[in-house]
Amino acid sequence: MAPTIPDKQWAQVVEEKGKLPIHKQIPVPTPGPDEILLKVRYTGVCHTDLHALNGDWPLPLKLPLVGGHEGAGVVVAKGEMAHGIEIGDHAGIKWLNSSCLACEFCKTADEPLCADAQLSGYTVDGTFQQYAIGKAAHVTKLPKDVPLDGVAPILCAGITAYKGLKESGARPGQTVAIVGAGGGLGSLAMQYAKAMGLRVVAIDGGDEKRSMCEELGAEAYVDFTKSEDLVADVKAATPEGLGAHAVILLAASEKPFQQAVGYARPRGTIVAIGLPANAFLKAAVFDTVVKMINIKGSYVGNRQDGVEAVDFFARGLIKAPFKTVSLEKLPEVFELMDQGKIAGRYVLEIPE
Repeated sequence: MAPTIPDKQWAQVVEEKGKLPIHKQIPVPTPGPDEILLKVRYTGVCHTDLHALNGDWPLPLKLPLVGGHEGAGVVVAKGEMAHGIEIGDHAGIKWLNSSCLACEFCKTADEPLCADAQLSGYTVDGTFQQYAIGKAAHVTKLPKDVPLDGVAPILCAGITAYKGLKESGARPGQTVAIVGAGGGLGSLAMQYAKAMGLRVVAIDGGDEKRSMCEELGAEAYVDFTKSEDLVADVKAATPEGLGAHAVILLAASEKPFQQAVGYARPRGTIVAIGLPANAFLKAAVFDTVVKMINIKGSYVGNRQDGVEAVDFFARGLIKAPFKTVSLEKLPEVFELMDQGKIAGRYVLEIPE
């Protein structure tokens, strides 16, 4: 028997750029021919959602907007062309809601680079609602024995961190410095790094984040709020003091992006993932050249990266540190996020 789907639902709606969302009732959407309707049970809150709220990026922002892009739940309806997933399956809606599947980038597994990509919680409505739409080709099917609250942060933070580590080219036994290690992405990046055989130097601020990073297996923690010479301290924490083989930049401010070349190992790779508003990458040309540093960006992951990232979680290798609150508490979560007071991830429980 097909599930009963109501006409109205509760959602958090951004009605004006820069203003906190309003908890209100809106219509339940109807899936198109190649789409599914997901009954969202849990959804993570990502720093990207705060950027969307503020319209920080040079992308067209849908208004009014339902944010969110880490939604895990149950498929309750689908279009006639929605193949590979069935009603009753568990699935996740990610940042990349859809792409054309026909361009050069889509055909070579770089779907996030598609010029016609649609983004959950930015250009189309996302998962801060009871029922959300996703393209069937892009949702990630989830094993039914995987807890939906725990897997929610994997759908963006996990995939993004995992993809960045893959892009770094770091090999087992090498050292990766993770900037913003105590945040949602960082806490997962440390675990993926360990599961991939990498050694971790965690960089963040505060004793709460120190405790979490050490618990998650960081070999060293550098507190940028206390360090008098961050570059020297990071290098000292690496084998032979030569610096990190890879640097994963997850920070929400610009300064860390200017420091990374200083503590990257010769022939090291710096991977920029965080997206602070109006920020620029700057690096000393001399150091970049003579140390043969590779600087690159990494932007979420393709469909297979999503499958792999979830598989790490399903096998018990990854555990996202998170706190669960109700959907109506989202504005309070945004305020804590804006103040830099969140360690790990907040996950919203969506009402039945």
